[in-house]
Parts: sequence; structure tokens; C-alpha cells
Amino acid sequence: MSMSSPGLRPAEPRSGATSAPRENRPVGPVPYASDAPRRHRWASWLTPADRKVLQLYLLTRLSLWIMAHGARWLFPRGSDVREAAPLLAPFQQWDANHYLHIARDGYFPAGAGPWLGDWDNREAFFPGYPLLLRVVHVVVPDWTAAGLLISLVAGAVAVLALSRTARSYVPEDAAGHRTVLFFLLSPCAVFLAVGYTEALFLAFALPAWLAARRHQWAWACALTALATTVRVSGLFLAAAIAVLFVLTALQAGSGKGKGKGNGDGKGDGKGRRTAWRGVAWLALPGLPPLAYSWYLHAHTGDWMAWKHAQERGWYREFHTPWEAWTNTWNAAFDGVHTTGYAAMFQAELAAMLVGVALVAVLLRHRRRPEAVYAALSLWALGTSYWYTSVPRATLLWWPLWIGLAAVSLRRPWFRTAYLCVSAPLAALVALAFFTGRWAG
Repeated sequence: MSMSSPGLRPAEPRSGATSAPRENRPVGPVPYASDAPRRHRWASWLTPADRKVLQLYLLTRLSLWIMAHGARWLFPRGSDVREAAPLLAPFQQWDANHYLHIARDGYFPAGAGPWLGDWDNREAFFPGYPLLLRVVHVVVPDWTAAGLLISLVAGAVAVLALSRTARSYVPEDAAGHRTVLFFLLSPCAVFLAVGYTEALFLAFALPAWLAARRHQWAWACALTALATTVRVSGLFLAAAIAVLFVLTALQAGSGKGKGKGNGDGKGDGKGRRTAWRGVAWLALPGLPPLAYSWYLHAHTGDWMAWKHAQERGWYREFHTPWEAWTNTWNAAFDGVHTTGYAAMFQAELAAMLVGVALVAVLLRHRRRPEAVYAALSLWALGTSYWYTSVPRATLLWWPLWIGLAAVSLRRPWFRTAYLCVSAPLAALVALAFFTGRWAG
């Protein structure tokens, strides 16, 4: 299907004819003309709905900065601290340090690697974000500030794409504002603002999905290829796009697509050939992971070095789903870990249940491509020794936020209930991250 940007109309032809009276002209923003001032051209890409979404995005960024500043002063590391931590210190935690080390020193600095006993398993992280971080660092000397700038810009792109995607699913959410609100106030939303990969991944993945829904397969696969440089989750997106492509091609070949078929419900040969013409693009997203595996093999002799690094560092060796559930449950409730770690494992269990429910709802509503994407993510996260990073992965499940917005439109009380539960959870997770207590 083809979707055009709402509120835009083609520019009027330039001629010597007198223009129509102002009161008879259509109301709405007009695209810039070729001789318009350059400073106004960027605004032509943004509809009023887009600007409203960006305002909400910036306000939530401000709230996170306020919380980070408060964490520096109110929750110092030590009982007798007289000075607050550096301004950006709350943002440089956990995986952000891994990305910094890769961007600054490379994957195997000075001959170091997995053959050393104290190795940090950095090859578990895909190269897209560290490469971009190194590029931005040329302009922004501080590594942490460079990472925050990447997440700020990528997050803005992601929320704009999410709002436009939401409009195609839920016409009642005309601006996509409600979906973005649910997304930005979700429990793990802090990870969109720090030096992590979620914002950058979504900045590629959501426009890719939007392009796929418009049947722009070349754009969809090219953007998905960029997403696979950032996270292995890009392969799950590639699988979903492949399913959508096949379903679209079968529909067009059967005469059910627009302008396809010969009227007897059986389609025609030309329609089938046209529908399958872009199939070669589906191989494009697999090239970046293949290139990364080749690079790791050249340095370690192991084609799956990134997967084995995850197994060593984060217990991601294969276990059956019921074993993973049992191990996570025991870690959450059997008193074998400190309360901080136990709380994290409880969050892992809750997020897994949300993911299972999401897949069930998508299948019920015959959203097969979206169900494939979410199910593959759940399988990857749910077959380790125990669950790790499932709450963060909810940020990548855009059908979840669109679905919650749709529910709230049918049941007005749901929006208030969601915000009353999610907002304090988001504050707690953000505070846990900024104070270095996210993983216990």
C-alpha cells in the first residue's frame, strides 16, 4: 500500500497566472518551493503532528536529565561524599562502557582477545554503534557526550517513525501521539537516552518497517541492513519483512492486490512476476552480520565468536524455555541473590510474560509478520540459562506500544491506569541505572 504524508499537497506550478484568492486556498502546510529560504526547508518534512511528537520527546529527555542530576547529588557512591560525581557520570554505566572501549580501542587492542582470562567479551557487541560513536567523537571530544548525542538524534528519528507507523495501524490515533506517550513513559525508556543501542536500532528498524508496509522493499531492506549492524535483532526484523513480502506477493498473484489479477480471482502471470521482482533485496540484511562474522573469524578463528562471547559473559548458552524460566524464577524468589539482583530477575519474568501475551494477541489478529518478529526475539531471550535484558527488549516491540494505545482509545480509563503504573516504574529503572544499581 502507499501512504503519503498527511497535511501535504503538491506545490503549485509557477506561472504568470494570478493565484487564487487566499480564502479559497486549501488550508494546511505547503511544501517548500525550490527557491524557498534554506532555513525553512527542513520544516517542510515535519507535519504539525510530528512537531507535537518531538515536543513530547524533548520534554521526556529533560525529565531524565533532571533525574540524572539529582542522582549525582542525592545518591553518591559512598556514605561520606562531599562532591557530586561528574556531570555525565550517571550516563556512563554498564554496556555504555563496552561501546566506549570498542570505539576507542577496537575489538582486539594490542593482541588482546578471548584467549585471555580477564577478557571483557566485547566482541559480543555488534559494530554499528561503536563505529558511529568513533565518527561522532571526531566532532564531540567527550565520549559520553558523543554517545548521548547519537541517542538523542536517533531517538527523535525513532519516535517520528513510530508515530507515523502508529497512524497506519490505529487511524483513531491520528497524530500517533498516544503511542509515543506510552513508549516514552515505558518502564525501560531510560535506555533510549543513554549510550546504548536501542535508540539507534529503532532509528533504522522503524523506518524500515514503515517502508515495508508501503511495499518499498529496497528501502526496507537497506534500512534493515543498517539495523543488523547495530543488533542481532535486525535479523528478526529481516525475517518479519520477508514474511510480509511473501504474503504481499501471494496476495498480488492471486488477484487480491490493488491493480493485480485479471478479475477472475486467479491473477495473471505478469502480476505474479511483478510481485516477486524485489525478492533479491531480502538477502541484503544478512550481509552485515556475515561481514562481522568474517572479521571475527579472521582474528579469532571462530565464525560465531560474537555468540560464544555472549555465552561466556552473559550465560546465553542454549537452555530449553522451561529451564530458563525455572532458573530465572529461582534467582528472583529463592533468596540466592541480593534484593537488587532479585528485583531485576522479577522484572525479567514480568517482561517475558508481556512478550508471550503480545505474540498471542498478534497471532489472534493475524498480524503474522509482527508476530514473527516478536516471537524470534522471545526465543533468543528465552532460551538462555536465565533471562537477560528482556525488559530492555520491550522497547523494540513497537506492536506492543501501538496495541496499548489502541486499547486506551477503546477504554479511556486504561491510559490513566497505564501511566500510574508505568511512570513510577520508569523513574525507578532510571534511578537504578543512573546510580549504578541496574544490575543489582
